[in-house]
Amino acid sequence: MSLQSLIDSALARTPPGRCVWVALSGGLDSLLLLTLAAAAAHHYPRPLRALHVHHGLQAAADGFERHCRRLCSRLGVPLVVERVSVDLGAGQGHEGAARAARYAAFAGRVAPGETLWLAQHRDDQAETFLLAALRGSGVRGLAGMTAGRDWRGRRFERPLLGIARSTLEAEGQRRGLAWVEDPSNDDETLDRNFLRHAVLPLLASRWPHAGEALSRSAALAGEADALLDELAGLDLERLGGDAARLPAAGLKALSAPRQRLLIRYACQRLGLSTPPARRLESLLDQLEARVDGEVRVAWHGAEARVWRGQLHLLAPPEPLPADWQAEWDGHAPLVTPLGEVQVSLGRFDGAPVRLKVGPRQGGERLRLPGRGRRDLKRLLQELGVPPWERGRLLVVREGGASVAVLDPQARWQALADGWVSRDAAPGGSPHSAGRPLPAPSR
Repeated sequence: MSLQSLIDSALARTPPGRCVWVALSGGLDSLLLLTLAAAAAHHYPRPLRALHVHHGLQAAADGFERHCRRLCSRLGVPLVVERVSVDLGAGQGHEGAARAARYAAFAGRVAPGETLWLAQHRDDQAETFLLAALRGSGVRGLAGMTAGRDWRGRRFERPLLGIARSTLEAEGQRRGLAWVEDPSNDDETLDRNFLRHAVLPLLASRWPHAGEALSRSAALAGEADALLDELAGLDLERLGGDAARLPAAGLKALSAPRQRLLIRYACQRLGLSTPPARRLESLLDQLEARVDGEVRVAWHGAEARVWRGQLHLLAPPEPLPADWQAEWDGHAPLVTPLGEVQVSLGRFDGAPVRLKVGPRQGGERLRLPGRGRRDLKRLLQELGVPPWERGRLLVVREGGASVAVLDPQARWQALADGWVSRDAAPGGSPHSAGRPLPAPSR
């Protein structure tokens, strides 16, 4: 099959009317992919756009953008340029930081339901496999890049993943294409460049099909990874199906490899980064924590809590600023640093109120119907509000008295005697006055 036929087929598989974006760097791979896609669109009409991410990391970056603009003008393809700021101090390394900035640009420009084509090829896959092996990665890392996957509601595809770079270069030369070479690609202090220029050519001199073989191994690892995902999905269903909250006893009943697999799978389901090996082992060691204890294990962008026999996986919760305050009439939308309150609040008799809202200060008490004044701290324990959620709760006061405690996302609330809350939506149902509501299942 010719390269043009390959791209024709890929575009034909895209649902009619769905916008297809091509990530365009100005290098050979992406430039050829856009050229082939533009030709394919004459036979299989789809909205086609190019997206260039300007990293601003080198003097040549402006030249890359100009080259992309000239190509898109000639092809008649609309071009969007996203200028990003690369955080080199985030501990991800040069390549990792640039990749994070690039994917943030993808998320900001490619809308859910649309497709983004990336131009990685077989040699890129071989490099990725070797890098993963040298880092001691498991099956998922060895699987390298996927030919297609869904990401945050968007479809990412790599139509050229099975094609050798030599084939792409020959096609580009046959078509008389001119492309730019990134000067940083010659920097062999970067791991991927060292593999590309020093290691893979040496392997190919002994094993001419090394690139193809490594890419095949990555594909087989991908199949194994898919099977492990199925196993983890079955284990999750057996333990209740809630990726954010796993019963510690059920988790401990699994073998250690399946425990690790399930936690990584649950994190991926939740959109959280997976814990490094040492953090994961530390977490598993603490599953025996006593029922009333609280265990916290954190890693980049995520954390795990063991509390009341449950393993909770979550993004680090942001507490309310200690000095935040707001006045509220109980009905107008109340915007807080943690989101908009989704309930209204008022007296049972409907009298107008003037309320002040702020974070917990400690020592608050609520007068509950038939129960008298109750300490808020103990009341939250009775309700099963996890300790890490308590710093996010809103205490509502009238005068000097606390009349309600609310969660901005309406997962927890307790009302004083004589007060009632109602869902903020028109016609929302009222909640029982003065009775704390248990947390809904999540």
